[in-house]
Amino acid sequence: MLDNIADLLLAVGLLHEVFEFPTGFALRHMVPGTAIGVLVGDLLFFWMALRVARRTGRNNLTAMPLGLDTPSTFGMVFFVLGPSFLFAQKELGLAPLEAARYTWHIGICAIFISGVFKLACSFGSNWVRRLLPRAGLLGSLAAIALVLISFLPLLEICQMPIVGLTALAVILTTLVARVRLPLRIPGALGALLVAGAIYYLMRATGTLAQAAELPFDPRQALLPYEWLEVFQFDWLRRLPDSLNYLPIVIPFALATVVGGIDCTESAAAAGDEFDTRQVIGVEALATIVAGLCGGVIQTTPYIGHPAYKAMGGRAAYTLATALFVGGAGLLGYFGFLYWLIPKAAVFPILVFIGLEITAQSFHATPTRHYPAVALACVPALAALALLYTDNLLGDPALFAAGIGLERLKPELREQILITRVLANGFIVTSLIWASALAALIDRRLLRAAAFFLVAAGLSAFGVMHSPLAGGQLFLPWQLDAVDLRYPLRLTIGYVLVALLLAAWGTWQNLVEKQLPDLEEPKS
Repeated sequence: MLDNIADLLLAVGLLHEVFEFPTGFALRHMVPGTAIGVLVGDLLFFWMALRVARRTGRNNLTAMPLGLDTPSTFGMVFFVLGPSFLFAQKELGLAPLEAARYTWHIGICAIFISGVFKLACSFGSNWVRRLLPRAGLLGSLAAIALVLISFLPLLEICQMPIVGLTALAVILTTLVARVRLPLRIPGALGALLVAGAIYYLMRATGTLAQAAELPFDPRQALLPYEWLEVFQFDWLRRLPDSLNYLPIVIPFALATVVGGIDCTESAAAAGDEFDTRQVIGVEALATIVAGLCGGVIQTTPYIGHPAYKAMGGRAAYTLATALFVGGAGLLGYFGFLYWLIPKAAVFPILVFIGLEITAQSFHATPTRHYPAVALACVPALAALALLYTDNLLGDPALFAAGIGLERLKPELREQILITRVLANGFIVTSLIWASALAALIDRRLLRAAAFFLVAAGLSAFGVMHSPLAGGQLFLPWQLDAVDLRYPLRLTIGYVLVALLLAAWGTWQNLVEKQLPDLEEPKS
């Protein structure tokens, strides 16, 4: 429950702080549908657990956990919702509220497409897993977790270090070192109570360094009804615009499918057998329902079923989460949670999630593929650098002074353009690069060549390495020579690498046929 609340806090807070998105609009339009996705998904998992328990005659079965996908929260905020809000204001000339509505519609389309994609994957979920190596799938997830999920909340923590570091220490001690708190208080709740008490004590004594003004009255979020506009289906008009964000949206959706498969296997290892297709189907249905109700963050099964089982969780904890989070969105008391809970006290949970996802990515990957997982993080570093570069160059003060990208030194301007090309579509880039390196490590050069050939095709249309702001897709003949040069060079480079590896792999196969005793790679 706290993780879901933290994700909602994160989405609303980052949209306002980074992109100046209207908080009231987010609370009354975006949060209800997003919470409905959690409500529906956890209710279905609760019902699934009861059905399996009844069929097997077991009374200690633990339900699958479901909630908002943390990597997708960052991805949607920084690479879909934020850029579309800026685009609507700068390029379309819309006022902030109209730009917010445009952004909301883009988010609805993206989440709906994610749900449909995941529903299709549920029928062939095991095939997807066989097609792509775990180093590629988990490597791209680790890139987001380590570079974005763990880093960005640390900025908020360090702005209020007395509160934030205390919460982080409790989180790491209880959830990583597994040292129990007195009275068996859960680590996340203990961190919130201890750090929250320090926060309000500092406010009461006037020693708090800064207390940001709340950008809205929490009472205005009660009983929201504006989200019902979604059933007018005006958002369908933005479907063509939302296709530009598919290179961001689809990899996140694919990652949750693979994560759902892994979570099902993890539950089976703990003694609770669930049907994989049903688990992925519930995840997909919850995401579709969230989109149809105006949600902008997808849902996913959570890693950690064995830990919930060890703590005594059965089926009711998913029911409680469903009702609390669903009520927060539909009744609007999430606005008071947003006002009451200091972010520095709850964001350490996200740091832990980032570390846990990264650790799990390495743990679930063969040791020989560790370099591939590490390589997947490099494009994410470019995305992080581009985030701050774009924020700096888009600052109104610089605009007022007539300072833009064109005023920079040619060498610096070139470096920023290269960073943008590497950062745009970074999730797909991480996936392809890590998958190709994993194939090379396994001496499957022809397979690696196929990955690089796919990279060439994706680069030619901007799925990877788009030179355009926001990572928009393009047709090659639509770009001028300046914008086309980097995608063209990268496309040619990928093709040449593919040809080289194909020739090399063919030669290798001929040699190995002649030398059958050639040493095999070690596991």
